[in-house]
Amino acid sequence: MMSAEGGDQPAVAEEATAPGGDQSEAGGRQQQQPDASERNVEAQQEEAPGKEEQQQQPPSKEEPTPTKEEAQPGEQYKAVVLTSFGGYDKLRVERRTGAMVPAAGEVRIRVHACGLNFAELMARQGLYDCLPKKPPVVLGMECAGEVDAVGEGVEDRNVGDRVLVVNRGGLWQSLVCVAATKTFIMPNEMSFEEGAAIPVNYITAYMMLFDFANLREGKSVLLHMAAGGVGIAATQLCKTVPNVTLFGTASASKHDIIREQGVTHPIDYRSLDYVAEVRKISPKGVDIVLDPLGGSDNAKNYNLLKPMGKMVIYGAANFSTGEKTSVFSLAKNWLRSFNVSAMQLLRSNRAVSGYHLGYLDEEVELVRSVMANLLDLYRQGHIKPRIDSTWAFEKVGDAMRQMHERKNIGKVILVPEKDEPEEESEKEEPKKDGSKKEGSKKEGSKKDDSKKEGSKKEGSKKNDTKKEGAKKDDSKEGESKKEEEPEVK
Repeated sequence: MMSAEGGDQPAVAEEATAPGGDQSEAGGRQQQQPDASERNVEAQQEEAPGKEEQQQQPPSKEEPTPTKEEAQPGEQYKAVVLTSFGGYDKLRVERRTGAMVPAAGEVRIRVHACGLNFAELMARQGLYDCLPKKPPVVLGMECAGEVDAVGEGVEDRNVGDRVLVVNRGGLWQSLVCVAATKTFIMPNEMSFEEGAAIPVNYITAYMMLFDFANLREGKSVLLHMAAGGVGIAATQLCKTVPNVTLFGTASASKHDIIREQGVTHPIDYRSLDYVAEVRKISPKGVDIVLDPLGGSDNAKNYNLLKPMGKMVIYGAANFSTGEKTSVFSLAKNWLRSFNVSAMQLLRSNRAVSGYHLGYLDEEVELVRSVMANLLDLYRQGHIKPRIDSTWAFEKVGDAMRQMHERKNIGKVILVPEKDEPEEESEKEEPKKDGSKKEGSKKEGSKKDDSKKEGSKKEGSKKNDTKKEGAKKDDSKEGESKKEEEPEVK
């Protein structure tokens, strides 16, 4: 895995008391504590002996009944907040304080890992139309962690359950409340990083291939961005069907890895025309195209379809060309966008579909059935997320750059806390040992010098003058040697 260092980082708010109400769709409820004057009312008259219990005032109805599952007032948690649309500097890590109590039907989760998707990159630029609300807003569509509190009416989740979560947004927090129906029990052998890597990528790939494209034995598929999270998920799912031919576009440096994953014909999209490369091998084209690109590539992909072929459009990566939104790029890609009429589809015997997981947020049973199939495939060893790199919340800007510049191979993961890379400590240890050895050498040389000095004193008295001069010369030579030795830090 790659370590996450350097680059533009989000601002960190050292401590921010979370205001009452939801910060996002999955932000949790901040509990308001009643004032002491509201909880206890002073008696206006002198209490009669033996009547103390009758004189005590009942607690206010607004005062919540504390339970062992509630977060204690003052407990801190982190949240990655998009403050406004723009560059990497628009992301801010806030340390919030307050009690977060799950509502009826919800569970509270201590988050260990979160997934980063291209949707969050476009959301930062203002190009994603499925955010729970306008900024400031907590991003994040998937995470994995442990249940540490259960709301009223939840019977199939318990404190301590390891779960993965998919939601419309609001999951980039170290503590979060979500509907229990949005959580899924993780297999024992699944890590939290893997759990955070599965929901968005694998649900997307599964529904496109099997629900829209009706993938069957002997078909051919073109995958764009084959080294990304969805690309690797789709590759692994295609391998569950016999005799499927896979064309995958990726930069040349990633070809060995995507070939290992199962891509039959890797294509370097940076130096070659993928349309021409596909037709060299399959002159009639392919049966299925999964297109996350948009713009002029939509038409290219459509024209690559065989009769009865199907294209599924699930993104517009071409619209995001830099850290910030480019009006020129937007206009250019918009004008080149693909349009097809019903009559054209009729004559060509092709199908075009659109897929957007964010707009299936209310289709709970549909998503749950897909996730159940995916977890079964994981247990059987047919699918396994490939983790590209793991980054601390505070490094979210670098993590986004890693994905935006197409450097990742697999899933990019965010974690609330991340230890320093082990490589650094391992590199420091030899230095320390080296300095000890160097020190021992110096001490040994000093002892040798003292022995030589003693032997000089025990020599003949006849050459005292000569010996004294030799001592001075040796002393000067020793000083010059010390000056020449490099300083060991």
